[in-house]
Amino acid sequence: MNNTVLYMLTVLIWGSTWIAINYQLGEVAPEASLVYRFGLAALVLFLFCRLKNLSLAFKLRHHAQLMIFGLCLFGVNYYFLYLAQQHINSALTCIGFSTMMIINILNARLWYKTKITKQVYYGAALGLFGIITLFWPQINDIDIGADTLLGLSLCLIGTVFASSGNMLSIKNQQMKLPVMQTNAWGMAYGTAFMAVLALVRGVEFNFSLTLPYVSSLLYLSIFGSVIAFGCYLTLLGRIGAHKASYATVMFPAVAVVISTFVEGFVWDLTTVTGFICIMLGNLVVLSPSKQDAKDKADSKSHQQQISPEEITEEEMTPAKA
Repeated sequence: MNNTVLYMLTVLIWGSTWIAINYQLGEVAPEASLVYRFGLAALVLFLFCRLKNLSLAFKLRHHAQLMIFGLCLFGVNYYFLYLAQQHINSALTCIGFSTMMIINILNARLWYKTKITKQVYYGAALGLFGIITLFWPQINDIDIGADTLLGLSLCLIGTVFASSGNMLSIKNQQMKLPVMQTNAWGMAYGTAFMAVLALVRGVEFNFSLTLPYVSSLLYLSIFGSVIAFGCYLTLLGRIGAHKASYATVMFPAVAVVISTFVEGFVWDLTTVTGFICIMLGNLVVLSPSKQDAKDKADSKSHQQQISPEEITEEEMTPAKA
């Protein structure tokens, strides 16, 4: 599957999950719903791997890394985001989480010495400006007090954990650990963390057998977790976190479009301006740069310089799982 399809699937699925999440709120505690969501997603991935005879065996040191990966991306980050929403509205939470684009740029530079072009910085700034403009009516009258600052701080902490999970996913792929199997273990570890946390906090693990709750849970588990995370994390390894994470800026734009048809949302000048800025930022970030062309040419030249005689017997032997 090419990068364009992976990117579109990620944006469209995660941009629509807000509808499903709305149906998750009510009778069942959010922590319990997260356990159900990622627990089911992990089970589906494990079953898929078994059916396809994909090895789920990893070394102990790999499991330690997968545990941290799972806690960051499928556990701790969600916990802090839910805590944040007790102090700030969803608009501020969305803006706070969209800063993952910037955090990923910094982390990619720090973790992997990734060369970040000015083009990416300009596109990221344009996208974040678009997000703020898009939600300006909802945040214009907010009182920036201690409670709001606490909520934003919690949101940013959750976002930092999510970005760390992104970096660990790239590390997994650099170590030739397959995305499907690492996601299965990561979601399992994240589920275990959330389950223990919920029990410690005295959360009741009830369940709603209503059609809206069950159908939304299935959508979030299969599409929002198994498929979307698989697409997004694959993109991280292919085009880098600094580019793939622009998808987090695109989600609100997709949500607004869906809301227009589903809820009759009416656009105004701020909506149009914010939407245009987000789309322009997307084009700026993902358009090929001179640096990309140079890196691609250097890589191709390096591959051509390797003669068959330089390939050792060890390199020709398939690696064991």
